[in-house]
Amino acid sequence: MVKIAVTGKGGVGKTTLSGTLARMLARDGYDVLAIDADADMNLASALGIKNAPKPLTDYKDLIEERAGEKGGMFKFNPKVDDVVNRFGVVGPDNVKMLVMGTVERGGSGCMCPASAFLKAFLRHVVLKDSSAVILDMEAGIEHLGRGTTRGIDLMIIVVEPGMRSIETAQRIKDLSEGIDIKHLAAIINKGTSANIKPKLEEMGIPVLGQIPYDPDLVEADFNGLSPIDVGGKWVDSVTEIKNHILEMISGFEKKE
Repeated sequence: MVKIAVTGKGGVGKTTLSGTLARMLARDGYDVLAIDADADMNLASALGIKNAPKPLTDYKDLIEERAGEKGGMFKFNPKVDDVVNRFGVVGPDNVKMLVMGTVERGGSGCMCPASAFLKAFLRHVVLKDSSAVILDMEAGIEHLGRGTTRGIDLMIIVVEPGMRSIETAQRIKDLSEGIDIKHLAAIINKGTSANIKPKLEEMGIPVLGQIPYDPDLVEADFNGLSPIDVGGKWVDSVTEIKNHILEMISGFEKKE
């Protein structure tokens, strides 16, 4: 089992990394489920899927049936075990994909059936004995406050050269300790800087690797192609990082 969440400041390349890791793990023989839990919902293009599935939050009748009517009583643990087969799509390398969608909240953002449904689904897929789950989380740290990343093996923080990205990594680490995320690691994207890796390691966040700037990646994005289908030094670097991720998770399992 491999359960990974990918997060970081907006614009650091976490969605591109999530899609590439999912495809690579599938090529390694894993049964992969990639979940787009980002409000921007761009994971499909990173996976090479032309027609993304509808967000789960669009299925309002289903949510009301399973979780209860909006404004009334609702269930905290609605039925979700059939969601992947009913509402997901299968992309290149047989990667299954789902889009979570966003919950519209007014005022203070109180609990609602849609929120209960999404939380129950994430608990199901994260705690279930699947071969591999990749969660492309929303930018920043708000998702940590909702506790949607409990039960994962490794949270990867994508960092780019710059102090704002480092500061976000520190806040993610601080919040993760309160929701039982035991293992974090960082990946430095878009080049490197001599002082970034030491800063992360001082914070107690090991660095899995560094990914160079690659014009082939920019061209792939411009043409609507998945990076893994184009190749280049960016993809080569992610291949090495993927191997380090598997080694790290294997080490966790042996210790536990």
